[in-house]
Amino acid sequence: MKLKVNKKKFETVLKLLLAFALVIIIVELYPHESTFNYQFEEGKPWSYELLTAPFDFPIYKSNEQIEKEKKEILKNFTPYFNLDTTVMHIQINKFKIDSSRSGNISPDLTTFIEEKLKSIYSKGIISNDDYNNLQKWNVKKIYRILPGRISQLATLNEIYTPKTAYEEIVKSNQENIKELDINNYLVENLRYDSITSETAKNELLKNLSLTVGMVQSGERIIDKGEIVSPEAYAILRSLQIENENRKSAFEQTAIVLTGKILLVIGLITLLILYIYLFRPRILDNFNNLLFLSLLIILIVGLTSLTIRYSSLSYYIVPFALLPIIVRVFYDSRTALFVHIIVIFIVSFMTDNPFQFALLQITAGMVAVSSLKDMTQRSQLAQTALYIFLSYTVVYLSLELMTEGNISKIDWYPIISFAVSSLFLLFAYLLIYIFEKMFGLLSAVTLVELTNVNSDLLMKFAEVAPGTFQHSLQVSNLATEAAKKINANSLLVRTGALYHDIGKMKNPEFFTENQIGGKNPLLSMQYEEAAKLIIEHVANGVEIARKNHLPNQIINFITTHHGTSKTKYFYVSFINDNPGIEPPEDVFSYPGPLPNTKETAILMMADAVEARSRTLSEYTEESIDQMVESIINTQIAEGQLKDAPISFRDVETVKKVLKEKIKSIFHSRITYPEINKNLSTNV
Repeated sequence: MKLKVNKKKFETVLKLLLAFALVIIIVELYPHESTFNYQFEEGKPWSYELLTAPFDFPIYKSNEQIEKEKKEILKNFTPYFNLDTTVMHIQINKFKIDSSRSGNISPDLTTFIEEKLKSIYSKGIISNDDYNNLQKWNVKKIYRILPGRISQLATLNEIYTPKTAYEEIVKSNQENIKELDINNYLVENLRYDSITSETAKNELLKNLSLTVGMVQSGERIIDKGEIVSPEAYAILRSLQIENENRKSAFEQTAIVLTGKILLVIGLITLLILYIYLFRPRILDNFNNLLFLSLLIILIVGLTSLTIRYSSLSYYIVPFALLPIIVRVFYDSRTALFVHIIVIFIVSFMTDNPFQFALLQITAGMVAVSSLKDMTQRSQLAQTALYIFLSYTVVYLSLELMTEGNISKIDWYPIISFAVSSLFLLFAYLLIYIFEKMFGLLSAVTLVELTNVNSDLLMKFAEVAPGTFQHSLQVSNLATEAAKKINANSLLVRTGALYHDIGKMKNPEFFTENQIGGKNPLLSMQYEEAAKLIIEHVANGVEIARKNHLPNQIINFITTHHGTSKTKYFYVSFINDNPGIEPPEDVFSYPGPLPNTKETAILMMADAVEARSRTLSEYTEESIDQMVESIINTQIAEGQLKDAPISFRDVETVKKVLKEKIKSIFHSRITYPEINKNLSTNV
């Protein structure tokens, strides 16, 4: 008991890990950035298909155009220079000290030079490099920033460089002035104020527009073969810039990542809740969950790869493949629910989620509706055609509503829809692969298994003809009953055909195959005879595995007798050995009990068909009593307790079996014979 609990816990943990891995993989598959995978050159043909605007974006000016406009604006720019008044005092004091030490400079000359230095420094001395740059930029005026942040406008001619300041002093031709080293006292005191100047420059440039218009989402940009004109080049370049901007803006930040994770967790949780509440059999089997997870990853992954690494439309991805495959292995409701969840997940990768979701959910509905039971390859081609038509009708309807003009309709997506629909034809191959990988069973395989011309069934009919006919009758009975209670009629038909296949090993021991009424079992001990009868279950499993029959069909072989007894030999043992307790295990089938609706139906149909051949008379009362007795006994013995079948379903099965048995053994009219004693003469 402890081992079972641990195993159950282990499976639960494994399922939780699978759900966690599914969420992480989907989040990782979400595009992390916007991509632009086109190469283009002005004056050259556009080599890609029709390109339309995926979103609204501005048309950016070229770098040359922006630089040109900047220069035009900066013609009115006046730079700022800081005037350092302390330099003047330092240099004049330095001159006074030097002149007093030399003793060779007259007082008049000293006074003259001091006055000149004051005048020059008050206007400002600028470095040669700064002065040359101002001339290069064609600047005529500057702002001098005095102490206290007072700005004073000055022309370029008013200020000095060390050279022009020296020339200003010596041009007076004062006696002995050229002999003095005046350059020692000429230092730059007018320095460029980069902060204030850049602020003023930015203030001028802030009104410079970097764009010259807008492109609306869905607007045609360029088609294949067209020459990239200057206007088209500007738009393409703008789209490329905007993609890069979006890449930077929507990088995998913590907030964006959290949003993606919460979204995916929410949608996957809805899917798990649906399976838990309405399809617990899928949840109980880890292979089923793994299969559905891989299908989801396949569709999301194909979409992600198309968006990230291809210039093709994501509409070429065969999204309808998902509901088709899920429908083949499970049911329509599950197929549609899984499809809707996946479409919601993928829609957030697209540039038009509403249109995408509407198109794909419609296609999913069409796929599920047109593929109720996939029993022929031609059905897949029909479904692909219906899906393409649904895509086209919905898309054109949306285009007419939004554009209001047929001439403005973009026909390129219809090509993508056609390619996507063609990809659906590969579903047949994928169904076969998934069957082998996950042990699933499709309607196509069941149809192939019911072919009575197959080698195994033909050999069955040859070796054990009576048992084969019994299997055919049981198959018909069980199929009708399954239809009435909404069970899988094709599955129960197939299981019924093979349920007694183990009798091929020793067909002569079973009454339906005996000719002349001789029964070799009657000469054996009851225990030995019972063993031979019971062995047909194990022999059936052996033959089934040897012929690679699916596990779902083998389940019918092992459960069709459950743990019931070989009543004939069990009762005979009791009658011949009064007072001796019969060994229960010797006379009982090993089981297991039927565990599905279909296997429960087979058990009832098998017992009823076999007993019907032993009735002494076939009346409505005898048939009704026989069916009621057999099935009520099975219920009383607990043979149906593990099957998810209701009492109402059991009553429906009883009714069907009664009607079918009566129709098989209905009374016929007795044809008259010619009375030979009458004269034949006219």
